[in-house]
Amino acid sequence: MPDVTFIRNKIVTVEVHNEKTLLARGLLADDIYGLEIKVYIDTTGMTIHALEGQWNRWTTPECHRAIEELHRAVGACILDSDFSQKIKKTVGRLSCRHFANLLLECCDSAREAAELPIKPLEKTAAPASAESPAAHAAAPQPDRRLNPETVEASVASTPAPEHSRPPKTQNAPATLREAGGCILDLHLHSYPASPCSSASVDDLIREAKRIGLDGICLTDHHHRWDRDSLARLSKTHDFLVLGGNEVTTDQGDILVFGAEKDFPGIVTIQELREQAGPEAFLIAAHPFRGFLTFGIGRLGLTPEKAMQRTLFRYVDAVEVLNGKVTEKENAFSRKVADALHLPATGGSDAHEVSEVGLYATHFEAAIQNEAELLAALRSGRFQPVVFRVNPSPA
Repeated sequence: MPDVTFIRNKIVTVEVHNEKTLLARGLLADDIYGLEIKVYIDTTGMTIHALEGQWNRWTTPECHRAIEELHRAVGACILDSDFSQKIKKTVGRLSCRHFANLLLECCDSAREAAELPIKPLEKTAAPASAESPAAHAAAPQPDRRLNPETVEASVASTPAPEHSRPPKTQNAPATLREAGGCILDLHLHSYPASPCSSASVDDLIREAKRIGLDGICLTDHHHRWDRDSLARLSKTHDFLVLGGNEVTTDQGDILVFGAEKDFPGIVTIQELREQAGPEAFLIAAHPFRGFLTFGIGRLGLTPEKAMQRTLFRYVDAVEVLNGKVTEKENAFSRKVADALHLPATGGSDAHEVSEVGLYATHFEAAIQNEAELLAALRSGRFQPVVFRVNPSPA
């Protein structure tokens, strides 16, 4: 009887694709099939920017259908504690477990690579990009911004936050309620609109109502809720449910409110600003997610450099309390927002029911509909709040 042999080869590599992107490549091949994957990871937030998958050899006509489902991982942050679970639940269940496992190994390798001194990023030839100081200085600045010298002086005079000290926020919802207004969680993800979420929209609403929030905004990835659906949800639950969405741009994730257009793919921040329309309100979501995890010093990012990011020329506010980042990263966001004189918001970024309301935003005005939300955002009369200090089990 001849020997039975089985050989499987797997290779994962990581390289610096450009100044802001890591490219992880995975190859899996054995006697039965062979597949490849390329994962582009945005280093500004460690989110999956794009994916390419292909079958080199396959065994069933179903194999090719897995490639489209693979893209459900786009927009996911590889730093999230439940990232592996989400990928197995979405890509593994709906696409192919071999793709899911190879994707996770690519992301693990990218995460490890990012923890190393990133000399290639620092040594990258300095193209005349919009991020360069010269290009930034030459670019037109909106009136609401301070000039760079004023901004730098402002940051330099701002005491460095102590690591154990929370950002400058209100954390007493009861006190805020005495002053009136309302408290909304501006950043939540529901399943299946956001494949990376495990919470149904009904469960999210019930939990928000139970813990005493005045309303929520559904901000699913590249998904804009229509007004009729939101109205039905509000009526069914007797609770304020508004919509926005979270759009992935070349400058990171942006919370978009008041846009009449869908953004199904990745766009530049300039395109988003132009196409969202003059009525839209744009918030930079967790703008420094991942930077401190990998050592902000090694990446060479200082508050002064951070303020010069192209991102901040196109947004109306900055999310400085986000439930998916560290206190240091939230504090850094707050420091930059204050120096730029940009309003600050808070949102849970909930993907699980138990995360609803971790952070929220207190508005001085009462809000009952989308128009009032937009008016309140434009007024600047709001502040981020720590709402749910001790999350309870879902």
